[in-house]
Amino acid sequence: MLAVFFWRVAALVFVALGLVGAVVPGMPTTIFMILAAWASAKGWPWLNLWLINHPRFGPPIDNWHRHRVIPRRAKWMALACMSLSAVLIVLSPQQPWVKWLILSTMAAVLAWLLSRRENPPDGPD
Repeated sequence: MLAVFFWRVAALVFVALGLVGAVVPGMPTTIFMILAAWASAKGWPWLNLWLINHPRFGPPIDNWHRHRVIPRRAKWMALACMSLSAVLIVLSPQQPWVKWLILSTMAAVLAWLLSRRENPPDGPD
């Protein structure tokens, strides 16, 4: 029962972050909705179906599940958001080791993200 609670809370957090990203410029939406679908599939089938069938969030989630595809627009948005975040991190009063930890994590995530395909492979599913 505790595991179901954990996955539901995680799904709600990811949905909330995705909804913020839908209205706040520079905040990504797609990746948080994909994470919400992942978490909800483990503990909240109703939310998972809602996300998969949603007219706006459903297609990117479906493309990820079927083909591991991330659209070019989502990649560019993530790059822009991470670049802005990187500038803010560099200018922040944090300890240098904290800055480097955050920046290196962002760089690794960005490298992974940019290495994903942008279009589904040709042919039927």
